[in-house]
Amino acid sequence: MKLASARIALAGALLSALLSACVVAPAPGYAVVASAPPPPPYEAVVGVAPSPGFFWVGGAYFWEGGRYAWHPGYWQAPRAGYRWVPHRWVRAGGGWRMEPGHWAR
Repeated sequence: MKLASARIALAGALLSALLSACVVAPAPGYAVVASAPPPPPYEAVVGVAPSPGFFWVGGAYFWEGGRYAWHPGYWQAPRAGYRWVPHRWVRAGGGWRMEPGHWAR
């Protein structure tokens, strides 16, 4: 009886592992979207930098759950030898694709 239970448990664990590997979801913001993003809202309250040298990274629209979702801006510490390239939407394949912000040398 114990051997049969162990085999069933092992088969269930293997089946779960195989099925969980089948879930494929695109990373947020990398989908090609048919419509252009809406104009960004005005971010009236930026506030004061938490430390000297910090800079403001403006908010951006991301494609989430089948719609555009606004992510507000935030303060970012600089990285020596790098510059911040902001998020942007570009035309691609008959639609729009986001190029996420990143650090570049």
